This record gives sequence, C-alpha cells and structure tokens, in this order.
Amino acid sequence: MPHSNSIVKTVNKIMAFSKKILYLVLIPTFSLLVFSCSQAENGKQKSENSDVPEEIYDGPTALATFAGGCFWCIEAPFEGVDGIVSVVSGYAGGKEKNPTYSDVSGGKTTHRESVQVTYNPDIISYSEILEIFWQQFDPTDEGGSFYDRGFQYTSAVFYHDKIQKAAAEASLQKLSQSGKFDKPIVTPLIKFTNFYPAEDYHQDYYKKNPTEYYAYRTGSGRDAFIAKHWPVKLEDKYKKPSDSELRKRLTELQYQVTMHEETERAFTNDYNENKEEGIYVCIVSGVPLFSSSDKYESYSGWPSFTKPIDARVIGKPTDTAYGMMRVEVRSKLGDSHLGHVFNDGPEPTKLRYCMNSAAMKFIPKKDMEKEGYKDWLWVVD
Repeated sequence: MPHSNSIVKTVNKIMAFSKKILYLVLIPTFSLLVFSCSQAENGKQKSENSDVPEEIYDGPTALATFAGGCFWCIEAPFEGVDGIVSVVSGYAGGKEKNPTYSDVSGGKTTHRESVQVTYNPDIISYSEILEIFWQQFDPTDEGGSFYDRGFQYTSAVFYHDKIQKAAAEASLQKLSQSGKFDKPIVTPLIKFTNFYPAEDYHQDYYKKNPTEYYAYRTGSGRDAFIAKHWPVKLEDKYKKPSDSELRKRLTELQYQVTMHEETERAFTNDYNENKEEGIYVCIVSGVPLFSSSDKYESYSGWPSFTKPIDARVIGKPTDTAYGMMRVEVRSKLGDSHLGHVFNDGPEPTKLRYCMNSAAMKFIPKKDMEKEGYKDWLWVVD
C-alpha cells in the first residue's frame, strides 16, 4: 500500500496498479501467495536484488529496447549483468507523446510496455542481451503476455540500427528452428522510433515491492512457463567444490589457471584447434559456458568465441594485472578464471572471448544428452 499525505496521489497510484493488485486478490488460494513470498526470500529475491556492487566500465554505450509483457518482469532479469549500465521501464513504439501508465495499461495508446537497456558493447554484445530477453516471456503469444492481455502487453524487439536488426533476425531464426516451442514465434522485429520512461514508482519495482513482484510472477504463470522451456536455478545444480576436492580433481595447470588466474601456453592447449560440435563447460562447476557454433579461429593461439551461451553465468571484472587494463572473464558459479574478452572480434558481436582450454571441459554433441546437457543441444545445432 503506497504511503502519501496526498489523497489524490494515493488514489492515482492505486488505480495505476489495479490490474496487478486485482490479480493478486484473485489468486485462488492463500497458499499460492505464501509460496511466492517464501520463494522470493529463499532465492529469486536475492539473485535479482543483490547488494554486490556492479562493475562500472568507462567506454561506449548503446541502447537495446524490448517489450515482453509486464515491464517489471522484463526489467529485473537484466539487472546485475556485467556490461549492462542501466535498465529502465517505460513505453515504446506508439504515436502518442508522453504516455502515462494508466493510458498504456488501459489500452488507450499504441504503445507497448517496454524496457530500455543501456549497455557497453565492448563488454557485452547485443546478441547476448537478446538471448536473455527471449527467456523471459512467451514469444508465441500474440494476444498479450500471461495474465496481461491486449496489444499493450504484446512482445517486440525494437532494433536501433542495421547491426541490431541483423543480430535479431539471426537470433529469431535460430530460436524458431530450435523446437523450444509448440507454436510459431510471433514476436515482431520493429525499427525503433521512441521510448518514454515510466513513472518513478515503476522503476526497480522488484526491489521496492519484492513480495508483490514475486507473487505476481508466480501467479501470472510467467515463472512456470520459463521453467518449462528453459534451464533455471543453475546455481542449485552447478556449484564450486571445496578446494581440497578441486586439488584432487584438477590437474596442476587447471588449478593454477582457474584458481590463480594463470594463463596456459598459446597454440599447444587442448581446444585451440578443436572443430568438433559440442559445448564447453566450466571445469570447476560444470555450468555450460560456450557453444561450438560460436567458436572461431582468431589466430591468437587460444580457443575464441563470439559470445557465451548465457551472459548471466559470466562475470567480467576489470583486470589491471601486468600494467594493463583488461576485462577478465570468470565463471560465476565456479568462481573461476576463464580468460579475457576483447573488442576485436568478428560480426555480429565484435567481441573475442579468449579462453583458456584448461578452464573448460568439452562435451561432444553426441554425448551431451547422456552427460546431462540435453537442454543445450539447440545452441549447437
């Protein structure tokens, strides 16, 4: 319940939130709400509302704009991803100037609820951001998004230039061919025209009102849909073993590279010349990191990739060792050093993830299902 000395302001906010508040009231059982709150306290709230300071990078910035239903639920997953500078909830693509929440949510405009992501393209690529986006909503729903119905809640990718358009087309085609969904993907790719930030009380809603936010995500069916189609709670499955276990399991080179940021020799490592189809997983935790479909010959002497499978499992702290300013690449779930990322790669990402073979384990495509990586077969195809 909002607190204000102004009766008018209070009434306006209540009306603005009515569609979500009403749904929470209509959740059929009290147990569903209790489950949602406990789930927030035991995991999701912590991951999306972390007190760990984000890396701040100097350098260029670019914009990415998406619609995927309720903007609260699209904003939160991008927060805390290294290379992303800010995420703003708002309204995009319509003809009306300075739209309000009540007008957009009530279907009185031609805008969609949207988010705008500001990111550093030297740190994270648009392709990586796209792949986070696709995993947050139902791209086969042409009538809205979960509980929220109407054009204002339909999905869209608003590309800002021809490079983003090409990346979005490639990403959409691959997802369409993946077999992930039973129905065709209907999310349109639309040239960006405008974006208006939403009212302040909508920004960082997942932080300001965590109980309502997580109850809404669960009650609307969004979380169930995501869990059905995508790997979730990777942190529960892929964990860093104890140091004593690592010393038993890893070779001396693997241990020094992953735990002490050493670098293996160029050209003589295991995967530099590997051309087999499959995925590369963290040698420490086992979490999937890179796909052979994104591997290319950089002539650096180390295995190089244009992007990771999921940017959310990758950390990118700044590295000032040896008198240089570089961006380190780490496995978040393994808390281990992988290599570095540079901005001299090929299109479409222009990034080069230069990795140590010793920090990874290669799983051939033919072995992925039996090794427990069936959910990632589509990224190799």
